[in-house]
Amino acid sequence: MTIAIWALATYSIVATATHLGSILIATSKCRKPRSLSPPAESQTALGLLGLTRYLRRTGRRATRARDCTHAPSAAAGVSLVRPVCGMENYIDDTLRSAFHLDYPRYEIVFCAASAHDAAVPLVRELIAAHPHVAARLLIGNETISDNPKLNNVCKGWRAAAYDWIVMADSNVLMPRDYIERLLAAWRADTGVVSSPPAGGRPQGFWAELECAFLNTYQLRWQYTSAAIGLGFAQGKSMLYRRSQIEQAGGIRLLAAEAAEDAATTKVVRDLGLRVRLVDAPFEQPLGCRSAGEVWARQLRWAKLRQASFRQYYALEVLSGSLGPLTAAAYVVPALGLPSASVVALAAIWYGAEAALARAAGWHLSLKSPAAWMLRDALLPLLWIAGWLGRGFVWRGNEMRPLESRGAA
Repeated sequence: MTIAIWALATYSIVATATHLGSILIATSKCRKPRSLSPPAESQTALGLLGLTRYLRRTGRRATRARDCTHAPSAAAGVSLVRPVCGMENYIDDTLRSAFHLDYPRYEIVFCAASAHDAAVPLVRELIAAHPHVAARLLIGNETISDNPKLNNVCKGWRAAAYDWIVMADSNVLMPRDYIERLLAAWRADTGVVSSPPAGGRPQGFWAELECAFLNTYQLRWQYTSAAIGLGFAQGKSMLYRRSQIEQAGGIRLLAAEAAEDAATTKVVRDLGLRVRLVDAPFEQPLGCRSAGEVWARQLRWAKLRQASFRQYYALEVLSGSLGPLTAAAYVVPALGLPSASVVALAAIWYGAEAALARAAGWHLSLKSPAAWMLRDALLPLLWIAGWLGRGFVWRGNEMRPLESRGAA
């Protein structure tokens, strides 16, 4: 047997073990939200080799009480700062959810850059319909960076009544215990508590593909990174202690990177603190997506990761099933093993992803395996494309990567 065969076999085994290990970590860190009902039995047929039942048991064990010694008091006031920009899928549901939280002391500060924004009438209608909730709308734009979201929310940051501030995007669907779960994750060494989005309510195959990127790929690796002390903030939901950030230099520190979550991660690490994640991610309802929208969004995020965290981005070339399965397809005949061994390996990879989705309560359907396979086929292309840009430019309210040939 040649060295090449041994090397490929080792790579395939190590990659598979890492894949399964990250799934076990993510499952142990995520509890199934109480509001989610179990998927139908037809959706769980993908839980191959008994992994579904095993990871469900692991997930139930993960719901045990956490040590909240250093969590803020339930009486702590919290300001929710929610920027709006245009009408998104399910925006009525996501914005309305902020008015129905089971928390005794909070306010909602909506931020719009312009009074003519399409979401402003909806925000005003929701505020009028819920007079019992302290809520207000701030309009205006203060240019402190090239990031329009940060320019929009900085007025809300300054106007917030409380020291605890949550920046939450308008497409985050907040469960009733949203604030409690963010606060419960805070510890003495925490600089920010964040939650990556869990894609839900996809309509059409391309939205299923976005779920594949968000849930069993990005979410899994984000929870795995946090478990080994390398947490990364995600801009969908971020809980700060304002006094902590102000002592370090204020909200302008978040303008140091193209995106405020990447800047937050670096600021927190520079302070010797940690990024922590909630015990279960909050849903982002997707609705319809086009192939172009999914690709453009994933390409933008890939370029952002490459620009902000280059050393970690380099490791992404090892992610996905394409490399390990291709290596296995070459090694199996050389070792005289049955060709079905490659199929079995693929079943392990995607059966484990199905088991994770089931255990954590994330979206899972009969279309999911095809979406996972297409995602893995696209990952090498995205990784290569991530290295080809030379930075970012903001156009309108969207951050777009500059192509290698220069800015348009």
